[in-house]
Amino acid sequence: MPVRVVPDGPVTRAEAAELLRGGSIVAVPTDTVYGIAAAMELPDAIERLFAAKGRPPEKAVAVLLADADQAWTLGVPTAAAHALAARFWPGGLTLVLPVRDGVVLPRVLAAGAPTIGVRVPDHEAPRALARMLGPLPTTSANKSGDADARDAAQIAAELGDAIALVLDGGPIRGGPASTVVDCTLAWPSILREGAISSADIAAALADAGLAHAIGVWDVDEA
Repeated sequence: MPVRVVPDGPVTRAEAAELLRGGSIVAVPTDTVYGIAAAMELPDAIERLFAAKGRPPEKAVAVLLADADQAWTLGVPTAAAHALAARFWPGGLTLVLPVRDGVVLPRVLAAGAPTIGVRVPDHEAPRALARMLGPLPTTSANKSGDADARDAAQIAAELGDAIALVLDGGPIRGGPASTVVDCTLAWPSILREGAISSADIAAALADAGLAHAIGVWDVDEA
């Protein structure tokens, strides 16, 4: 059955939320590229998310959030995380945080690590879904290793019936993926430089009076 493609908007976001609650995979526009999302409380759906992409299980998936407060329900709000979130959210910044005591995450979500990657995107569609459902595991809407999908038609052609619905927000402006900053250690460091430069990250930390270890190396898309 062909995947349904519908215009992004309040009514179709509510429909997408119901599909996600039922265990389906949904494609959604973000501020960088289109993503595919699953409900956090459904490990089977997250596993299908990995299968739809062909994503190796050892590579963790980040979660998109409605606001910074959702981040602190999942991860430990370090001083560096607070400073960077205040400066760059909503926007192209993913923070890797230690998982809070008592929070149990699906093992597949974080590849078994005691950490979680979180981001507040600068796009209303994923934030609206996160308000309805809670933090939303999301990864780019393409097969692993392929170019990022920039429009709904490309997603439908590439992923087909692995997903139930595409919220069509028009062509995405694109640009670099989010910058990923590890805030799990005493000194934060950059895991991937992307939409926000290492210089801007360093400046934000310095302005907050925080020590850091800025180093950049390549990782797969998150």
